[in-house]
Amino acid sequence: MNSGIYLDYNATAPIRPEVISLVTKVMAEGGNPSSVHARGRKARARVETARRQLASLVDCKPQEIIFTSGGTEANNMVFAGFPDRQIFVSAGEHDSVLAPGTVAGAVQIPLTSCGTLDLGALEDLLKSADGPPLVSVMMANNETGVLQPIPEIAALVHEHGGFLHTDAIQALGKIPVSFTEAGVDLMTVSSHKIGGPQGQGALILREGLPIKARQIGGGQELGRRSGTENVAGIAGFGLAAELALNDLEGASEIAALRDRLESRLLEYCPEINIYGKGTDRLPNTSCLSMPGVGSELQVMNFDLAGIAVSAGSACSSGKVKASHVLTAMGADEDAAGEAIRISLGRSTSPEEIDKFIEVWQKLYKKKSPRSAA
Repeated sequence: MNSGIYLDYNATAPIRPEVISLVTKVMAEGGNPSSVHARGRKARARVETARRQLASLVDCKPQEIIFTSGGTEANNMVFAGFPDRQIFVSAGEHDSVLAPGTVAGAVQIPLTSCGTLDLGALEDLLKSADGPPLVSVMMANNETGVLQPIPEIAALVHEHGGFLHTDAIQALGKIPVSFTEAGVDLMTVSSHKIGGPQGQGALILREGLPIKARQIGGGQELGRRSGTENVAGIAGFGLAAELALNDLEGASEIAALRDRLESRLLEYCPEINIYGKGTDRLPNTSCLSMPGVGSELQVMNFDLAGIAVSAGSACSSGKVKASHVLTAMGADEDAAGEAIRISLGRSTSPEEIDKFIEVWQKLYKKKSPRSAA
């Protein structure tokens, strides 16, 4: 993370130095949070402090937080936790929602061309549902940054007696996230997207809502997720959450850098398609095409130039393929296969944006058959 230009924050954010120091310290302390002696009590205090820190960031009650091994586990818990409900998921979800949703027989809700959920289609599905359903709609798309109208969706789902889950992993730390104001029943968050350790996440479950546990045998997390807690990882997550709360003030500066990048490239090549532009997006995310040049070639060329970007999600075993999110927005396979994702973060500078623009223009001029050169 210390060399080159890193523009892949949506894949993982560089771990914060303060978090590394704390995790190292907690690992050295040892102790099982379920033990009643002094060392165990100290480990339990580390876990509960982190629970309060995360609760402050997402505006929920500490007891509503279930710590997990990451966002993928938390998302899987949602679908395993309500086995008797019909499931609807948006077509733009992360694979950690789409895969377990598919296993559970989920029906996909289409997106509009700007990337937001088709609310009319959702209402039709809710009206035809066989009993109160479970609906999953991500708060912010990991590829395009498009924000969904979660409170409006929650009201619609609750009107039909359903539960709403939102994957808020990409939104956390980039925009204010309130579990309470969103009106959802379940929310997924992850540590490594906000500068915490990888392999640590949480499912936030509305107080009083019963969920079937996937893991039993120890009674941890109020019986909802058994297994000895990753004390060091949880402590690091908590500190990252506390620091992320302070970082929200810098969102407008990051958005200005993103807008500068997009406007300069549009001036150079008006044919660019910026997915989700014109609708509410995360301040740090731009998903854009290079006409006539495949995503994989772009990613490799930027890497050779010392710039880290991605094509689609980073959680698909390193594969570069046409994005299902973009095709759900109406892009054809060829167009979707020409898009990359640039995601900025707290250390991104104007000079790094200028360098990205320079490399993009050179690559387009050299490789695109549509270039005027």
